[in-house]
Amino acid sequence: MLGLTLVQFTALHVIISLVAIVSGVWAMIAYAAGQLRRPVLTAVFLATTTLTTVTGFLFPIHGMTPAIATGLVSTLVLAVALGARYAAAPSRRAETTYAASATVALYLNVFVLVVQAFQKIPALNALAPGGTEPAFLVAQALTLALHGALGIAAWRQARTVG
Repeated sequence: MLGLTLVQFTALHVIISLVAIVSGVWAMIAYAAGQLRRPVLTAVFLATTTLTTVTGFLFPIHGMTPAIATGLVSTLVLAVALGARYAAAPSRRAETTYAASATVALYLNVFVLVVQAFQKIPALNALAPGGTEPAFLVAQALTLALHGALGIAAWRQARTVG
């Protein structure tokens, strides 16, 4: 895996993922607040989110898994977000498409973060060792609700273009 040990590669993947999440939260909050054009922040978010998705496919996983399915969905969503942001002419349609797809891309990263946290952090794993217990479901429901609210706010701002 790029000449790295599995431990090194995992650490790199985690660092990229955390940068993607932090830059994504920052970018989407700014977007929802009406700062629709933050080119550097947007580029960092989209580049690191794309990189975390690509590196996720490089792990030694065989067959279809939830991680692979999430990566495939993320790839499609990122293609839409990148097209709306960089290939389409600025318009209300491009902005609303970007707002929706970027929100979903960020949500997928945070969704995986929550899954990994419950698997890897002993205190969280004790609350939900199977990943179906109430603590895990509440955490994922809150993640979805927060991203839904953020996405609606971003979409509303995007509709002001034009």
